[in-house]
This record gives sequence, structure tokens and C-alpha cells, in this order.
Amino acid sequence: MAQRTTADETLPRDELAAYLRDLAAEFERGDEQITVPVGNKNVTLMPPETLDVSVEVVERSSMLRGDRETVDIELSWKR
Repeated sequence: MAQRTTADETLPRDELAAYLRDLAAEFERGDEQITVPVGNKNVTLMPPETLDVSVEVVERSSMLRGDRETVDIELSWKR
């Protein structure tokens, strides 16, 4: 059974940077468990020492909707 927790927010750049720094600090601590805040919930995960990382950047140009850019960062592992 898969359990999914999601949250969509709009953040100023400085708040986004702080969120990413806090997430990085969780990984750097080296504890067996990390806590990831997702919206109003905290999810506890148990990543190993080595993770699979995927980064995707998409740049779209549209006459009607304007330019749009996205960055997707995915971290995955097997417990």
C-alpha cells in the first residue's frame, strides 16, 4: 500500500531557500530518520546513506500563456 502526502504552496524565494536548507540539514544530521514537513504535516522517513537523485528542468515558451519554467527534484531509495 502506498501512502502519499502532498501540499502545493506559493512561497517567496527566501522562504523556499529556507525550506530547502532545513531539508538539507535533516539529511546532513546523519540520523537514521529524517522529518520532512509537507503542508501542515511532518512525515518521518528513513533514507539510507546513498540515494537516487533525478533533476529535471523544463523551459516552455507559449505565445498565449507566456514563458514557464519548472524544476523537479526527486529523491528515492529502498528501505
